[in-house]
Amino acid sequence: MDRRKSIKLLISGVAAAPVLLSSCQPNDNEHKVKIDASKFTIDRNPDELKYENKLLAEANIFGEHEMKTITVLADIIIPKDDISGSASDAQVPAFIAFIVKDMPQHQIPMQGGLRWLDMQCFKFYNKAFIDCSTAQQLEMVDRIAFPAKAAASMSQGVQFFSLMRNLTATGFYTSKIGVEDIGYIGNTPTKWNGVPADVLAQYKISYSEKELKECVSFTS
Repeated sequence: MDRRKSIKLLISGVAAAPVLLSSCQPNDNEHKVKIDASKFTIDRNPDELKYENKLLAEANIFGEHEMKTITVLADIIIPKDDISGSASDAQVPAFIAFIVKDMPQHQIPMQGGLRWLDMQCFKFYNKAFIDCSTAQQLEMVDRIAFPAKAAASMSQGVQFFSLMRNLTATGFYTSKIGVEDIGYIGNTPTKWNGVPADVLAQYKISYSEKELKECVSFTS
């Protein structure tokens, strides 16, 4: 999958379809993996910082097996290439783990979807998704990655993968790696060397020594 098409998918809404897999309930007894709380590097007001640190301190919704599955899926969606790293290099799995705590409506769809994926892999390959070969994983993803081509029996998987793709693209393209990947530079200062000499001459004006020293001292 071309990662640069991921943003187009987000904009078009293909990757933003909601997932309704309420029939798949999470296993409350599954071991939960704690995601390391990293320091925020952008400004937060005190209330935001308190809330986000609270979320980071909470136990991860996903178990170890689920996090491994999320990591494999994220790297299939955005693999490493010659320009930048993969989704996991950009810590997308940790981002997803954080988002599902911040937006609880994603918890059942994500956990239900992950369980659905494993059940389908057991059906086709007699093993869980993460235990399948790379070829088998890609074959399974191909069944659910293209809504227009997917079989009706894959509808739940299509919705799950759309959410997974949405979260992965969002996490990646809001990370340092992702921002550099698309070449976004944001607001950058420009250099101005003052009014061109021919214009100054046309209007018979000139800069004072003070202006030249303090205001028109940039070079191209």
